Amino acid sequence: MNIKTSKMIKKAWQIITIILLNILIIVFISDTGASALSKMGSRGDEVTQIQQRLAELGYYQGNIDGIYGYQTMNAVKDFQNDNSLSVDGIAGTQTLSALGITASTGTNTGSSDYNLLARVISAEARGEPYSGQVAVGAVIMNRVKHPSFPDTISSVIYQKGAFDCLYDGQINEPVAESAYKAAQEAMNGSDPSGGAIYYYNPANTTNEWMLSRKIITTIGNHVFCE
Repeated sequence: MNIKTSKMIKKAWQIITIILLNILIIVFISDTGASALSKMGSRGDEVTQIQQRLAELGYYQGNIDGIYGYQTMNAVKDFQNDNSLSVDGIAGTQTLSALGITASTGTNTGSSDYNLLARVISAEARGEPYSGQVAVGAVIMNRVKHPSFPDTISSVIYQKGAFDCLYDGQINEPVAESAYKAAQEAMNGSDPSGGAIYYYNPANTTNEWMLSRKIITTIGNHVFCE
């Protein structure tokens, strides 16, 4: 083999290596999501949602602190194993989807908070006037700012017993288009509820404590109160 042929073979292998590396990168991104990859050491709202959802499903018993530690990783692995997913302890796009969590993209209208808020609005206020849908979203935003509630949208929504739709299956129903618009308005500060932190349907509520709350306004079938 002469020197020229040897150089050509070496160059060919370099090209093949580069191509293979690019393929591996593409596969990795498509599997985990370039903007949706919660793993050991990750922090934030998406991790909080993962922990809360895993806790609801019985996989996680640790603190809901938004920190992706060993307990969270092991819970994710157990969930992945039970759902025929790749067991790597990383909450990529497929795992998030199986958990019912929309992957965060880093933009408001594509964020996990935005989509989660829209889903709850749709589930809790389906059939209500549009202003009533915005008001339900506003109640959630008001709770985020209120000292008596958690300080993130996902934590407020997943707070134990806060919203019936998380327990009756309504959260998994298709999201109405109007709910997306209402979620955006609520996140932008629109508040038809007048600052309410609670709401209820009088026809379906017998809780004396809730009925004793000071009423601010009524929109459709919902009473909004302090």
